[in-house]
Amino acid sequence: MTRLFDDPANFAEDQLAGFLDLYADRLRGVPGGVVAHRGERPQVAVVIGGGSGHYPAFCGTVGPGMADGAVVGNVFTSPSATQVYSVAKAADQGRGVILSFGNYAGDVLNFRIAAERLNAEGIDTRIVIVTDDVASAEDEDKRRGIAGDFTVFKVMGAAAAEGLDLDEVERLGRAANAATRSLGVAFSGCTLPGAGEPLFEVPEGHLGLGLGIHGEPGIEDVPMLKAHELAALLVERILQETPASAGRRVGAILNGLGATKYEELFLLWGRVSARLRERGIEIVDPEVGELVTSLDMGGCSLTLMWLDEELEPRWRADAYTPAYRKARAPLSGLHAADAIGGAAAVTEIPQASSAAREFADRVRTVLATIHRTMVDNEEELGRIDAVAGDGDHGRGMVRGARFAAERAEQASREAGAGWLLRQAGQSWAEYAGGTSGVLWGAALEAFGRSLDDAAESYSAADVATGVRAFADAIGDLGRATPGDKTMLDALLPFADTLQRATDSGVDPAEAWRSAAQAATAAAEATKDLRPKVGRARPLAERSLGTPDAGATSLALIVTALAKPPHGQGQAHEQNRQGVTTV
Repeated sequence: MTRLFDDPANFAEDQLAGFLDLYADRLRGVPGGVVAHRGERPQVAVVIGGGSGHYPAFCGTVGPGMADGAVVGNVFTSPSATQVYSVAKAADQGRGVILSFGNYAGDVLNFRIAAERLNAEGIDTRIVIVTDDVASAEDEDKRRGIAGDFTVFKVMGAAAAEGLDLDEVERLGRAANAATRSLGVAFSGCTLPGAGEPLFEVPEGHLGLGLGIHGEPGIEDVPMLKAHELAALLVERILQETPASAGRRVGAILNGLGATKYEELFLLWGRVSARLRERGIEIVDPEVGELVTSLDMGGCSLTLMWLDEELEPRWRADAYTPAYRKARAPLSGLHAADAIGGAAAVTEIPQASSAAREFADRVRTVLATIHRTMVDNEEELGRIDAVAGDGDHGRGMVRGARFAAERAEQASREAGAGWLLRQAGQSWAEYAGGTSGVLWGAALEAFGRSLDDAAESYSAADVATGVRAFADAIGDLGRATPGDKTMLDALLPFADTLQRATDSGVDPAEAWRSAAQAATAAAEATKDLRPKVGRARPLAERSLGTPDAGATSLALIVTALAKPPHGQGQAHEQNRQGVTTV
């Protein structure tokens, strides 16, 4: 929802006044919009425009290498013919004018009227209409213009900056439009300034496939998709519309519509780019971010422009505008392998006994169980943590457990349990981040160091020793003590109970179950404690009545590890050396 305004009726004018004040060094306001300060030599004037509410389109892309002027209409409303004429007249440098805009009835009518008036006055004026939205019509000439506006404006702006004449700039603009295809999705509607309800709505749990940037009808409402599914849908639908005689190189834009976070766009781009490369497409200078928005609409769009020897250099050319700046990056000599960091690092594996290798297989099962348990409980752990913290405990535990399990699964089957646990701990700490990531990573490494990979057998006592090393690492690194409302309040009762039961000769599986019960009871009891360390300490009173998230996750994990694998009896939980479930 748009919340900042004085008079909603003056929103477009008021926001433009602030914009012009901010960028007075490179733009000036004229009746109806903005024009760029002129360069050293006259050039064809590329004038773009449409309604407000789509920033950076349109005034945000005025400047060297892009447009020479932008006409600014009211929110989601075509500018008038008078406004178009005014801006074009001010932008004209004696070499002709090109008017470019999305294919909407009001824009077509007003820009054409203005063009007729300009031509009548002797200013050679051409029109290039953008028609990139594959969802809006079968006939290419009848399609809407959405984020493909940007590719067309970019090509014409670069061509004009080169000094090409009006015919050539127009021809290249039309070529760019013919080579561009877009498809968008909406997750939620947008709200006009002063309005109490969204302009349109997307059914709960769905996305609007092919919706226009003002809520115009799309293809259909479909159930919400995972990122990789959405990437596949966008890529495949657009590739079905590949222009005739197209090559394999494309300029690409993954565009946010106003409320989709950049992190989400980056994630989605990773899926989109992989899908494109799988299809043999070469991606050239991709853009990810907000380029053509729709106020606060949740959604995104994918645009591809198939490149040739004329379009590619203009797509890659330098530009400098308030919202978009492009310059050739210097070669750094960085190889792709260098950028990955330590992911591909090779670590020498010490020789391990057959018992250590068998135990390593059990470690893999344990780590997979931890990951599955955290996935199943992520939301609840986040809710608990959010009471007096930042709510990220569940997500951090899922991430740490995932990378630890993956590292163990990918490791050589020649590795022993000790080495495997150390590697898993390092991966947990590296990728999870946060306090829990550091603590769990160090604790798993400590458990691993307690095991001798040359040993010919392992016993329940070795597991109890490893758990004690795990607990000591948590205590030493976290500098917490019992009663501080941390993971230790569940971990120490677990370790103590397991040690006593093991020393007393209790069946290993039963000893683990008893220890898990002690951890669960202790974790629940933390709801009566006030946190004395960590981020929750300033909100100690608020946390009363809620158990500690770290203690709760620890209890969930050790309880899950006390259960036999699916379809297996309890007898299978002990190996021949008497090793417990872990």
